[in-house]
Amino acid sequence: MNVLAPDTTAALPELRDTRFTVPGIRCAGCIAKIERGLAGLDGIESARVNFSAKRVAIRHDAQLSEEALGKALRELGFEAQPVLDNPLARDDAETQMLLRALAVAGFGMMNIMLLSVSVWSGAGGATRELFHWLSALIALPTIAYAGRPFFSSALMALRYRRTNMDVPISIGVILATALSVHETIIGAEHAYFDSAVMLLFFLLAGRALDASMRGRTRAGIGALLSSMGRSASVIRSDGATERVAADRLKPGMMMLVAAGEALAADGEVEQGTGAIDNAMLTGESAPQPVAPGSPVHAGAINLFDPLHVRITAVAGDTVIAEIARLMDEAGQSRSRYVRIADRAARLYAPAVHSLAALAFVGWMLAGAGWHQSLVIAIAVLIITCPCALGLAVPAAQVVASGALIRKGLLVKDGSALERLAEVDIALFDKTGTLTLGFPQPDLSALDDDARAVALGLAQHSCHPFSRGLVDSLRDSGITPEPIDHAREEAGKGLTGLWNGTEVALERPDGQSAVMASQLRIGGRCWALPFSAPLRPDTREALDRLRTLGIESRILSGDRSDAVARVARELGLFAHAAASPQEKLAQLEQLKQQGHFPLMVGDGLNDGPALAAAHASIAPGTASDASQQAADAVFIGERLMPVALAVQVARRAMQIVRQNFVLAIGYNALAVPLALLGYVTPMIAAIAMSMSSIIVVSNSLRLAGAAR
Repeated sequence: MNVLAPDTTAALPELRDTRFTVPGIRCAGCIAKIERGLAGLDGIESARVNFSAKRVAIRHDAQLSEEALGKALRELGFEAQPVLDNPLARDDAETQMLLRALAVAGFGMMNIMLLSVSVWSGAGGATRELFHWLSALIALPTIAYAGRPFFSSALMALRYRRTNMDVPISIGVILATALSVHETIIGAEHAYFDSAVMLLFFLLAGRALDASMRGRTRAGIGALLSSMGRSASVIRSDGATERVAADRLKPGMMMLVAAGEALAADGEVEQGTGAIDNAMLTGESAPQPVAPGSPVHAGAINLFDPLHVRITAVAGDTVIAEIARLMDEAGQSRSRYVRIADRAARLYAPAVHSLAALAFVGWMLAGAGWHQSLVIAIAVLIITCPCALGLAVPAAQVVASGALIRKGLLVKDGSALERLAEVDIALFDKTGTLTLGFPQPDLSALDDDARAVALGLAQHSCHPFSRGLVDSLRDSGITPEPIDHAREEAGKGLTGLWNGTEVALERPDGQSAVMASQLRIGGRCWALPFSAPLRPDTREALDRLRTLGIESRILSGDRSDAVARVARELGLFAHAAASPQEKLAQLEQLKQQGHFPLMVGDGLNDGPALAAAHASIAPGTASDASQQAADAVFIGERLMPVALAVQVARRAMQIVRQNFVLAIGYNALAVPLALLGYVTPMIAAIAMSMSSIIVVSNSLRLAGAAR
């Protein structure tokens, strides 16, 4: 390679990261070729492939241009485009293209098969020739369109003098089509259009399943960045305000943040006091008080009075953007069985080429003639198609995922099932994960009048305690009393008048606990303790995990006292007040000790840990970012789907291993028959299809595994 010459003596100056989209990444061989090929070049410190996103992150000398890096990738045999927009945005183009090609192939296959049935049934003469021509009219545009994913990949590989599994597939399809056209023109008895289209259909089915499952790992991570305010009111030097888009904000500007508004940048409060909802970043359910000098971050919501905030970091420099980068770097496809299939696919191309060439030359030497020799070689190419091998993993993943969906758990990444099957320790966030999200009040001390007054007051506030109080009182059928002159003061509470009597919802005197409040009506007071109740089946779920050999712990960003209470109640070891970086450090420590940790969390601060854990699950009430970082999401108040996910995943991996045995056994039986000339291209296509059907049928046994 002449773009960048290896040079181990030059010291690297300032480094920066550049990301490229590389659609041609197909298997483990592609990953190794890119990472090793780039890492050995002067000016490049490292290259890391994200297989799920088909992107390459290159850490390199700041002096190297994107053009030079792109040329280096092209010389390795991969077309690449720099990622200029949000590097975490989802790209569905490949999946949509495969689905369109699959639909076209399925339509063509069904129509050609209908025509072929008549030929198989004994139609001859002009009728047979007509049906062959009709099949050709359907097959040729179908193959041209549906075969594009394979043809373009094969051409790219050959252009850069390498091969991949799409090369023999393309050769087989093209030869079968060309031979069929020749047979149709000369009026021969057999044509193989149905074989070529059927081959494409089953290959596309496996590839579309895999692309769809992998694509879900990237779905909506951009929602994390969009959780920041999209614009801000900036105070100009003359005192007037103007609305400025988030991407035009600069450090040093002064933002005026209204009540209920999300911050569009990181900053420091310069004027005003109040509280912010920082649950997205910390997982803490209680509001965080702020005053002049308090740091605040993009995505936090101002709950009360307006704040003047001096901007300190914008766009990619904010805490949310840093968490997004951690998620992107940690979130990689780590499927061992997919890697096994990829390694087999790497051997597939040279092996099939050799077998087909051996069949053609051998039969020519045996005096069979070029026509029969070519038919046998085509049959070898078709019958050795890795459809069953390609479906072995995604078919089991899809069926297992369907079984879990019926139990309230959505698996977004098929390879997550493999990782879930391997976990041996589970780390749970507290608020919103082991416990339900909003704090709930103990109303036992209140009579009906007091409850009606409390509801009348609480409905004037968006404070989490007020929202929890309103929900609880409305669920119990209480009708609110009218409150006059209701007023909320940040950090103190709500006040108002009820029939001329002063009433208030406020923090108890002399108490610092944030999980408590009090109702005051005139001179009477009632304590209102709040708690975050455990999910109704938390203990049962933890017991199920224990029977599966999995130890459970708490890893939370919440306060130590709140976490300790839940830990004592459940008898779990706990680590509290953990930042996103500390959670990552805990996970890395467990991995170094040989563990395979499962992370279950809901807050934005859990996002990097969810992405970096061996496997991860988030509740349906979690932030968008956490749901997208996680491998799976469970819906509802029950925690049992977490344990069921591990149980089903272990069963799914048993089925995957069986599918590999079935796929390999098929080839061990079918290939010798094709080489000996006992198999026509039509029979080869049917046999290939049957092997795929057997693998899918075996995978369907997972449908009832979630019990």
